[in-house]
Amino acid sequence: MAETAFDYIIVGGGVAAGYAAREFVKLGIQGKLAIISKEAVAPYERPALSKAYLFPEGAARLPGFYVCVGSGGERLLPEWYAEKGIELILKTEIVRANLSAKTLRSADGKTFKYGTLIIATGSTVIKLSDFGVQGADAKGIFYLREIEDADKLVEAIQKSEGKKCVVVGGGYIGLELAAVMKLNKFDVTMVYPEPWCMPRLFTSSIAAFYEGYYENKGVTIIKGTVAVGFDSDSNGNVKVVKLKDGRALEADIVIVGVGARPLTNLFKGQVEEEKGGIKVNGFFQTSFDGVYAVGDVVTFPMKLYNETRRVEHVDHARKSAEQAMKAIKASQEGKTIEEYDYLPYFYSRAFDLSWQFFGDNVGETVLFGDANPSSPKPKFGSYWIKDGKVIGVFLEGGTPEENKAIATVARVQPPVDSLDELQKEGLNFACKM
Repeated sequence: MAETAFDYIIVGGGVAAGYAAREFVKLGIQGKLAIISKEAVAPYERPALSKAYLFPEGAARLPGFYVCVGSGGERLLPEWYAEKGIELILKTEIVRANLSAKTLRSADGKTFKYGTLIIATGSTVIKLSDFGVQGADAKGIFYLREIEDADKLVEAIQKSEGKKCVVVGGGYIGLELAAVMKLNKFDVTMVYPEPWCMPRLFTSSIAAFYEGYYENKGVTIIKGTVAVGFDSDSNGNVKVVKLKDGRALEADIVIVGVGARPLTNLFKGQVEEEKGGIKVNGFFQTSFDGVYAVGDVVTFPMKLYNETRRVEHVDHARKSAEQAMKAIKASQEGKTIEEYDYLPYFYSRAFDLSWQFFGDNVGETVLFGDANPSSPKPKFGSYWIKDGKVIGVFLEGGTPEENKAIATVARVQPPVDSLDELQKEGLNFACKM
């Protein structure tokens, strides 16, 4: 079969691919670009799937959340790519990459040749069946990563004759989907093994607020145990979630959010890896000349903290993609650009809540504000202090100006003389920066 050749290929069609394409056009990089994606639609803002796609009213739908609307930019409709001379090759899964030969092979046997490759393969969900959990392949057990997953879940919500939902996992997906399923009038139970929700970011004090708030909304929370099996009816539909502590929960729909793993398999043994991701420098160049990697899949230098990290977040996906394209342009022109200097950023929205976090969540913590889950308008936050400096800030219910202020604090890392004084000042400490 004949090869199809491009000057540039982005493999993967998620958020990073869309932002890379926009930057490619903005910078006027010369050459033909293709995006190869196993999904059936052009790049879109993936966070919409858990934050708005499942709403019972006013739900998000394409074309509303194509990139780059998530950062306030122009929405890139499929026609945009054609107008800019970018080829969208959809419903095409790459199953083999030969970096030495500069070729990619698809599942249907097609070969694609490139000059420069940008790896944007992202992550895939971890499934309970990966661990051999009994009955984990039953109908009615859902994962959420792609729009196809969301469509299946929407259909199940609309068709469900029962109204019992069990959410397995207490992280981002667990918290956001427990809220949206409650909005869909389901009886929701969350199950997770940790002592509190979102343990990778939340302190016990922060988590106590969200757990209390969710319980006030009618969500049942079961901590310290895991799902070890599922029972189904004669049609193969899930009916019971069996927990390690011996409890059995009735369920019409089960949603699992227990993490994700980066999709690096195509490039094993061809590029250097570190901490579970493809190792890149501050320009997102891999160890293989002419191959860049961006987004969830990379381990990169975190300049602010003088260490390497892998970050799974839409903000990093957008910014790393833009940085890689700037590096490609600079390389062509024999110029240099600044290395990537990323400030970690995470956020979430659920029910009437909205929080943002900037920086690093290590060291001592100081909680401030109203963290009572029964308050009509709760507003609180937390500082993380290490070596006498504020290096991380969390804020629930902040205004755009206040969120900008806490980002500044996390970037500047101001010194702190007294934790008691910091607690008394609360949000004022950030707003004075």
